[in-house]
Amino acid sequence: MTLFNEREQAFEQMFVHDEEARFRALAKRNRLLGQWAATQIGLTGERADAYANEIGKSVVAAVVDESLVERIQADFASHGVAESEEGIREKMAELMTFAVAAVRSTTW
Repeated sequence: MTLFNEREQAFEQMFVHDEEARFRALAKRNRLLGQWAATQIGLTGERADAYANEIGKSVVAAVVDESLVERIQADFASHGVAESEEGIREKMAELMTFAVAAVRSTTW
C-alpha cells in the first residue's frame, strides 16, 4: 500500500468516525430536547418518556431541525406554553453543545 493510499484510508476512517459522532450527538440532543419539551408541557412518567423518544428519533439535521421547532412550537401552543421559536432554537443549541461534549467524552 502506498503512502497516498494509507492517507486516503485514514481520512476515510476519520470521516466515518466524525459522522458517527455527529449522528450520536444529534440523537442525544433530540432526546434531551424531547425531555425538556415534555417537562414544559407538563408530561410526566411514561407519557414524557414516549414524547421524548418520539422527538429523539428525529436525527436528520437541517430539515428535521425545522420540523422539530414547528412540532414543539405547536405542542407548546396546544398546551398553553408561551415559548418563542427563538427560545426553542436557543435551547436546541444549548443541548447540542452538551450532547457533543457528552459524545466526545465517550468516544475519545
